[in-house]
Amino acid sequence: MVLSGLQSSGKLHIGNYFGAIRQHIMLQEKNDCYYFIANYHALTTIQDKGVLEENTLMMAVDYLALGLDPQKSALFIQSDVPEVTELAWILSTITPMGLLERAHSYKDKVAKGISPNHGLFAYPVLMAADILIYDSDVVPVGKDQKQHIEMTRDMADKFNNTYGEVLKLPEEYILPEVESVPGIDGQKMSKSYGNTIDIFMDYRELKSLVMGIVTDSTPLEEPKDPDKSTIYLLYKLFATPEENEAMREKYKAGGYGYGHAKKELLGKIQAYFEDQRKRREELANNLDYVKEVLKIGAERARNRAGKVMARVRAASGVLKFH
Repeated sequence: MVLSGLQSSGKLHIGNYFGAIRQHIMLQEKNDCYYFIANYHALTTIQDKGVLEENTLMMAVDYLALGLDPQKSALFIQSDVPEVTELAWILSTITPMGLLERAHSYKDKVAKGISPNHGLFAYPVLMAADILIYDSDVVPVGKDQKQHIEMTRDMADKFNNTYGEVLKLPEEYILPEVESVPGIDGQKMSKSYGNTIDIFMDYRELKSLVMGIVTDSTPLEEPKDPDKSTIYLLYKLFATPEENEAMREKYKAGGYGYGHAKKELLGKIQAYFEDQRKRREELANNLDYVKEVLKIGAERARNRAGKVMARVRAASGVLKFH
């Protein structure tokens, strides 16, 4: 069984798509997949009720529009499976403080000036519960998230050493590396940097962002290095190999300005998601269907989670009579 999730902390951007969602959609063709929308995790950064609710529901709409098939994959909301937080508490009682203090994501966020709270500090415990509660076999992650799977295995080992062989240890599946998904400022595309290009943003907003991509001051007539151009690196994600090569040659030949390249990129982004955009409009106008998909997905997820939680309670001595 394959499990993964995305935090409902904002709108999906093209870094999310090429870095994870596209692979999630491909994996469902030959695997039993469970994908959840991590709204509990989003609480570490969002404390606005309306924003969190809208983000959560719209992420489900986006996932379905991008190709997730509810006949092949279970799509559900994290908070619809209460066993997750029950397991998270039990795991927290056997998780060493030192393990959490070594978490890269926690240290990185604190270094960026984010005020630490318990939710941020204990984030890896909840993530471990997300994975272990479903007897997950494989968890697709990027290289930067590899530590989370290692920590999950550490917690499962600690629990099993304490109470017996109860929890299945998952394996990571490192997602194929996308060469580069830079933001409009040239840094890695990330909500925290405010440099994202949202998948389903309005065309006028998209045009404004693309035309505002940061470039150097090389004159139009001079040759340019495509591999140092944010525009080209983004274009590569959407274009065919032949189209990539054609743009590379234009860069090297000179007489081709960044403005020309931006217009080509804009057209590619718009065309790439055209069918998904139409599907998204249909889904946004049929939220009852989306909610039914989430309900059915949650039922499937709770069925798996209940079996694991029963083993955990029996092993740890946590009584439950109803």
